[in-house]
Amino acid sequence: MSTTAISRGLTASLVRGAVTSPFKRAGRPGAALPADRLVVRDVRIAPGPLASYSRICGFSESGTMPLTYPHVLGFPLAMRLMTGRSFPLPVVGLVHTWIEITRHRAPHPTEVLELTVYADALVPHRRGTEVTMVTEARSGGELVWESRSGYLSRHSTHGTSPAVESGPPTLPTTELPAAAAEWRLPGDLGRRYGAASGDRNPIHLYPLTARLFGFPRAIAHGMWTVARCLAESAEPGRISYVRADFRAPVLLPATVTYAVDGAGTAFQLRSGSRVHLTGSMARDGARPQS
Repeated sequence: MSTTAISRGLTASLVRGAVTSPFKRAGRPGAALPADRLVVRDVRIAPGPLASYSRICGFSESGTMPLTYPHVLGFPLAMRLMTGRSFPLPVVGLVHTWIEITRHRAPHPTEVLELTVYADALVPHRRGTEVTMVTEARSGGELVWESRSGYLSRHSTHGTSPAVESGPPTLPTTELPAAAAEWRLPGDLGRRYGAASGDRNPIHLYPLTARLFGFPRAIAHGMWTVARCLAESAEPGRISYVRADFRAPVLLPATVTYAVDGAGTAFQLRSGSRVHLTGSMARDGARPQS
């Protein structure tokens, strides 16, 4: 199956989510996650979409696969699962709060992949309920790449059990000393990234569609901010692990600063004193020290 065919289902899932969300209530006692695992075999990566994605995120267009790209491939499957009738949270209003990606081996773009997506945990959060979604990529039966993402459904937590947040520990927001780059983000960045990734969530497209969901202007995709930070780092092709916490949306247009520590492992995206993203990364199979 081509990656283009997979992405076609994403728009349908967004529409289905808008229809079904009013009938779901986050924080419902006894709510359980579906046991389904969505699997797509024989996934063949189309060179054109890969090049477009690499270009908009700042990666080299040499044909190598950016660390974040398998997440883009699996996102339509995650949306299909999260907009299904058995999924307990309304997809409208879900906030992507964190992501952790591990690359066990660098898959070549010509490899045929098998993608698996499933929901792994549903836990109370201080601001609502958070679900962890898992995406796995295999080649010839070998697990070569995996990601875990947290999505928060915000609701009143009065009278509920104490919050237990899932996922990796939250990274501190202490300002990093070294500002490595400054980027001016155009107002149409969300539309351009949406065209390359297939994620055309209305909060990223136009001021009018973003205001329908409570944002004064369109906001940048969180996954674009992660990818752009990795592309800016030294030797992005060697990065095998990243985790990032999304702190605040980037309203478009914007001017943002990418900062990195002296070791090149901790990074941050900010505008003025406002921190949008904190993250850590490692190369060649290593993990940052916790």
